[in-house]
Amino acid sequence: MTTQPDVLKPLKTWSHLAARRRKPSEYEIVSTNLHYTTDNPHAPFELDPNFEMAQWFKRHRNASPLKHADWNAFRDPDELVYRTYNILQDGQETYVSGLLDQFSQRGHDSMLEHSWAGTLARLYTPARYLFHTLQMGSAYVTQMAPASTISNCAAYQTADSLRWLTHTAYRTRELSQIFSDVGFGTDERRCWEQDPAWQGWRKLAEHALVAWDWAESFVACSLVLKPAMEEVVLRGLGEAARHNGDTLLGLLTDAQLADAQRHRRWAGALVRMALETPGNRDVLAGSISRWAGLADDAIAAYGAALPDAPNTKARACAAVRDFWDIIGLAGL
Repeated sequence: MTTQPDVLKPLKTWSHLAARRRKPSEYEIVSTNLHYTTDNPHAPFELDPNFEMAQWFKRHRNASPLKHADWNAFRDPDELVYRTYNILQDGQETYVSGLLDQFSQRGHDSMLEHSWAGTLARLYTPARYLFHTLQMGSAYVTQMAPASTISNCAAYQTADSLRWLTHTAYRTRELSQIFSDVGFGTDERRCWEQDPAWQGWRKLAEHALVAWDWAESFVACSLVLKPAMEEVVLRGLGEAARHNGDTLLGLLTDAQLADAQRHRRWAGALVRMALETPGNRDVLAGSISRWAGLADDAIAAYGAALPDAPNTKARACAAVRDFWDIIGLAGL
């Protein structure tokens, strides 16, 4: 007598989400547990474990001093997916395009003082190099992060940095049509490489781009470089712009700071999750200490060159440390 094998009941949801005992959200379905390179820690690409790319991931991701039992448990506080990110940022781009068109129609740039145009050529348009650094840093974390939910957040941050860069490039071209004698579109590289106002940022940026450990790169870019830049190159410059009749730049930096708040939300959520594991606070504190001095120097040099924005250095440094306090790294 033969017995019939038990018939398995079909799963009502994806197996890795079944423990939640509810229908998974769109975010959970399309964002979680997507990294096949974490399935076998000894052979991340399911090939020879000793070929160079596999070795790179084993050194700079798997062997990172920042540890967690389940990085896949991370969730984006905003639960963005590609579809909703595009809806959100389509609205942002519509807003920015509207600003650019309206101020152009009003002849905004022709009403700016020539001296302020010189300040923009020195302290604003070279920022596209800094934004490109942020784009590359976020892209590296996208590739190296130990969970797809972390990679997704870093990918959207990468796209936002590219948007900031393109807005700056657009304004560079517009300003060059009114002020042809101050170096718009021609002197930005020289300013980035030689002007004292940018050398702190350049040093910090170039060192951050060779922080190969994924967690060190995350700390350098998302916890130190970005917040420091946001407080002085965006907020400080936006304030100075308004004091000099440049309402357009003030509104553009406000739009970028709205993106930055979302970036800080996911970065803070990742830090708070990491702090659940004993020992990670010391790892994060050590990483921040290696970068904080460079950020303070960058803020000081840029702030000293920024007109009509008093106490920029003190306010920016305090704001960055307030951010660290909020995400659970008080006292650094």
